[in-house]
Amino acid sequence: MVEKIRKEWFSNVRGDILAGIVVALALIPEAIAFSIIAGVDPMVGLYASFCIAVIIAFVGGRPGMISGATGAMALLMVPLVKEHGLDYLLVATVLTGVIQILFGIFKVAKVMKFIPRAVMIGFVNALAILIFMAQIPHFIGISNMTYIFVAITLAIVYVLPRFIKAVPAPLIAIIALTAFALYTNFDLRTVGDLGGITKTLPEFLIPNVPFTFETLAIVFPFSLSLAIVGLLESILTASIVDDMTGTDSNKNKESRGQGIANIITGFFGGMAGCAMIGQSVINVKSGGRGRLSSLTAGLFLIFLIIVLGDLVVQIPMSVLVGIMIMVAIGTFDWSSFSYIRKAPKSDTAVMLVTVIIVVATHDLSKGVFAGVILSAIFFVAKISKIKVDKRQENENMIFEVEGQLFFASVEDFLGSFDFTVENKDISIDFSNAHIWDDSAVGAVDKAVIKYRGNNNTVTIKGLDSSSKKIVDKLAVYNNSNAKLTSH
Repeated sequence: MVEKIRKEWFSNVRGDILAGIVVALALIPEAIAFSIIAGVDPMVGLYASFCIAVIIAFVGGRPGMISGATGAMALLMVPLVKEHGLDYLLVATVLTGVIQILFGIFKVAKVMKFIPRAVMIGFVNALAILIFMAQIPHFIGISNMTYIFVAITLAIVYVLPRFIKAVPAPLIAIIALTAFALYTNFDLRTVGDLGGITKTLPEFLIPNVPFTFETLAIVFPFSLSLAIVGLLESILTASIVDDMTGTDSNKNKESRGQGIANIITGFFGGMAGCAMIGQSVINVKSGGRGRLSSLTAGLFLIFLIIVLGDLVVQIPMSVLVGIMIMVAIGTFDWSSFSYIRKAPKSDTAVMLVTVIIVVATHDLSKGVFAGVILSAIFFVAKISKIKVDKRQENENMIFEVEGQLFFASVEDFLGSFDFTVENKDISIDFSNAHIWDDSAVGAVDKAVIKYRGNNNTVTIKGLDSSSKKIVDKLAVYNNSNAKLTSH
């Protein structure tokens, strides 16, 4: 236990602290922007990012991953805030946390194994595109100096690490270019242009709503959607950070941790949040690996708000845009172009559909669900091919079935038989096949009953144990006339 604490908290102190500072600076404009999307005061998003980052540092399942207010969650909140107001959003945030804790207890995170690699690649690429698209309003068509600052930021971020590794390049870019902008008084958009910052700590509060079933009926659909989207984004982000760091993480613990964080956040005036892939990538690329990086990000964020709020609002947006463009470039899986050429067409289609739907709807869950469903359809189509070979031995007709017999293959299975034959001994051999469901048993029933109707004797043989079990349980044909054997 002591060794685990030392590894997760104190094995990379300097790297975690410096990375956390960079993350905190980049959190501010995003938290404000997501608050505006949701239709609430900017401080609601900032308080959420502070609370969630600090709490997840202690209870999350993935060290080095950053959580806070996110755009995917903010989009889901819009109708609730518009129709019922902030207090109902805070209740929904608390209930979101309760649902996520239940997800963690019941190990819902294991559904990750059903998300194919093509969907994961599509998810990552779509997120990179969305991160880039979110920066466009902050630097396109504003001023020539904005373009120059973005370009200088990118140059610092990519070139400086070759010479200076002790301090993260994004932190140097933020400090140096902010000081330069203040000194030269260039006309640049700043963080303050997105919204004001109130220099106060969050306070504990109980949402001012009637605690009735009517309130529950209003917030529950939103809470369930927020819980699912938040868990999905958190688990996928954790998997990406796992790959980046070459380590593993506890996804069910992460679900419980996200739930705890959202419950506490709701009572401190913050909106529901989840893992942030952009900030997590910034953290990892800036040298953050342990829980200390998330704690530092949260604590430094509130320090910036309370102590340096007047200075923070003067940070040029163009600098932060440059950093987020770096994140988008680093997040995008550039091997996807060769993947499109080499992968099966079905996998390529799944990846592209995932990307298109996520980018079109700005909803990660819709893209991932569509990708998983499309993958399932392609998989079913691929394994539904069934082959029935017929051979004659004297008066005996033997049908050897090869493949998977289930709802999608029963039509081809039945179409392989000639039901006009009479007075034969017929064997249907399933040694190289498997019977999966009620539709398959129904098809076997139909074949047996049709042959029996023409005075044939039917023997079903070669069933493996699980196939025999489902046939014994569901078949309706009379086993005294249709022999049933297994191998």
